[in-house]
Amino acid sequence: MKLLDRLKGLYSLLKRQPEDDYVVLISDDCVQVNHPWWGNKIIKWTDIEQVLLVNTDQGPWFPDVWLTLVGCNGSFKIPLGAKGYEEIYAVVSNYEGFNFENVIESMSCTERATFILWDKNNPEI
Repeated sequence: MKLLDRLKGLYSLLKRQPEDDYVVLISDDCVQVNHPWWGNKIIKWTDIEQVLLVNTDQGPWFPDVWLTLVGCNGSFKIPLGAKGYEEIYAVVSNYEGFNFENVIESMSCTERATFILWDKNNPEI
């Protein structure tokens, strides 16, 4: 029975997606991203200066698309599919001047690329 339990445990690890390790929490003031290896990162909504989509060519072993929030004190990435991703996207996509065309372009891109979705200092991106 112990061997069967070990095999079940191994199978559950193999079917996990890297996105499953990210936990995103949002409040009225900030976004917090928790990861068991990378720790906790927090950015205030008012400190966000840029919103990007970063595409990689590392799938399917790693996430292909990352929502990146750039602030005055650094940045952090949230993979597409992470718990809470949709909630963050819902907030930032309402920023004035948000570039939905770049979202569509990112979703059809299969190469490494960075798409600027919003820039606090350049609303005409």
